[in-house]
Amino acid sequence: MSSDGRHASLHAKDVLNTDSFVFAGSFVVPATIDMRVRWEATEDPMDRGSGDAVDPTDPAAFLGRLSVASASMEFSGSEIGFAFHGRASSEAGGFAELGTERNGAFL
Repeated sequence: MSSDGRHASLHAKDVLNTDSFVFAGSFVVPATIDMRVRWEATEDPMDRGSGDAVDPTDPAAFLGRLSVASASMEFSGSEIGFAFHGRASSEAGGFAELGTERNGAFL
């Protein structure tokens, strides 16, 4: 994440994985995945969560400073005899947030 908290990126290359052709199938082949993701804040950050003012099992039992963001991603993968490449964006109907949060500190 950038020092001003307005941008973040992730780049992963040649991440080892397996392809089973059928979800949780028993026949697997080695595969690799590459991805680049970039988030950019589109609004000023806001404090979120209720911290220890709520029960620790409450979904609001965290503290965060989050901004609504736009996100874009390029990804590809390959295995023996097959490869793919794609792009995705939060502008295509998705949602993205950028920021920091603390959870579990109140248990």
